[in-house]
Amino acid sequence: MINNKVKEILNEQINKEFYSAYLYLAMSAYFDDIGLYGFANWTRVQAKEEVDHGMIIFDYMNDRDTHVELKQIDAPDTDFTSPVQVFEKVLEHERYVTSLIDSIANLSLDECDLATRNFINWYLKEQVEEEKNASDVITKLKLFGDEKASLFLMDEELAKREYKKHDYN
Repeated sequence: MINNKVKEILNEQINKEFYSAYLYLAMSAYFDDIGLYGFANWTRVQAKEEVDHGMIIFDYMNDRDTHVELKQIDAPDTDFTSPVQVFEKVLEHERYVTSLIDSIANLSLDECDLATRNFINWYLKEQVEEEKNASDVITKLKLFGDEKASLFLMDEELAKREYKKHDYN
C-alpha cells in the first residue's frame, strides 16, 4: 500500500495527465479550424498518449492496492493565435509536467517508497522526449517564419505521426 502523501500526489498526477489530454484536444481543434490537419493530428495523438500516461498511474495505484480518486478536470486554455504560439504553450506545459514528475520522484524518495520511485523513472525519461519533441517543432516553425510552403510541408510531416499505445513496459 502507498502512504497518503504519495497517494495524493499520484491522484493529482492522474488529473494532470487527463487535463493534458484536454489541452491537446483543444489545440487539435484549433488546428482543425485553421486547416492545419497535420498539426491537428500531432496534437490529437499527443492527447491519446496523455490518457495512456494517466491510465498507467491509475493501474499502478490499483496494483498497489491504493484508492484512486478521480477529480474534476479543469477546462483547458483555448486562446490560440498561431502554430508557433501553440507549440510554445506545448513546451511550457511539458516543462510544467516535468516539474510535477520531479516532485513525485522527490516525494517518493522522501517517503521511502522505492517502488514508486522506480515506477516514476519511466515518466522522467518520457518527459525528456516530450520536451524535445515540442522544442524541435518550435525550432522548425521559427526557422521557416511565415513561409506558407514550408508550413505546408511541416503540416504534411506532422500528419504522419501515428498513435502507439504507451505502456509502462
